[in-house]
Amino acid sequence: MIPTGQHGWGGAHIGSGRLRIAIVAPPWYPLPPRGYGGTELVVHLLHTELRAMGHDVVTFGAEGSGGGVTALGEASWGRDLGGADETARMATYLARVYDRLSGERFDVVHDHSCLAGLVLAIHSGVAPVVVHTVHGEFLEALCTFYSAVQERARLCAISQSQAATAPRVRVAAVVPNAVDAPSAPASRTRERYLIEVARITPDKGQHLAIQVARRAGRKLILAGKVERTGEGETYFEDQIEPHLGRAVEYYPNVAGAEKARLISRAAAGIFPLQWPEPFGLAMAECMVVGTPILALRIGSAPELIEDGVTGFLADDVEGLVQAATRLDQIDPLRCAEVARKRFSPRLMAERYLQVYTAGAAGQRLTASA
Repeated sequence: MIPTGQHGWGGAHIGSGRLRIAIVAPPWYPLPPRGYGGTELVVHLLHTELRAMGHDVVTFGAEGSGGGVTALGEASWGRDLGGADETARMATYLARVYDRLSGERFDVVHDHSCLAGLVLAIHSGVAPVVVHTVHGEFLEALCTFYSAVQERARLCAISQSQAATAPRVRVAAVVPNAVDAPSAPASRTRERYLIEVARITPDKGQHLAIQVARRAGRKLILAGKVERTGEGETYFEDQIEPHLGRAVEYYPNVAGAEKARLISRAAAGIFPLQWPEPFGLAMAECMVVGTPILALRIGSAPELIEDGVTGFLADDVEGLVQAATRLDQIDPLRCAEVARKRFSPRLMAERYLQVYTAGAAGQRLTASA
């Protein structure tokens, strides 16, 4: 059982301002992640900020997580994500989470796990307010599900473009993700290479990044794991691996100081995405260290990038090549200043608190970024 201390029962702290919040992260990577794990990073930052603001937060996640996280997902499970055992691993994790929560009472349960996690949160009776952040696409079948539960949970999108794809779903709020910015100021000293930090998959468009870098006369660094699907592996072998060498370098899974160094020294991050990504977390990670973005005008990119300030948007490869010639127009210090305000963990936490308290009062929020 989770120790309750002097905490009361459901809704007891809504009026007093101090909330008791249960956060359910995915079970795949620790909080914070030591490599890949975008959702886990966002949950870690939210958990940390809410605690710093004085709220009582109990967070569930994977083995190897930092302080304050109840680790119920096993370290070895990360390799099962996207594989045949994914569903069983997630079910095991959620069973453990709700066993721990049995008999407990919170003001809010905030689920970041999956559809089953949302169903359990709704029907467990653990909290009067259930919040669920949609981290992926609003596909048709998912919209049908969310429409069926939207009276029982407050659904949050992570970008306006994502929310716009689900007109039948009542989105309580749009809360953009946050990233952890370094305390040191950005540097104006840059090398000439471009970098794309992303899973190696056709959707991420690394083959186009190679074309842009070659035409722009710049070195390219690709950093990210190969997607564990037949398509992902074939894509890497056919369209990426043959180009690797002095002009195109590949890092399977950069993290920590190495990742920070590669991003902060790059002339730009390049993201020629081939799908409407709901939120480009790697783009934000680049911008907060003063590294501008070259991106196609798709998905959330137009929301995240302030054209001419934190990067450049283009409609095709030719436009990206042309934008690469204008990178000296971007001031890295200004880029970092703007991005650190927009993607601040404290701002994200404050927006989620508005969702929590409006949910407790039965209010509807306007979906705004």
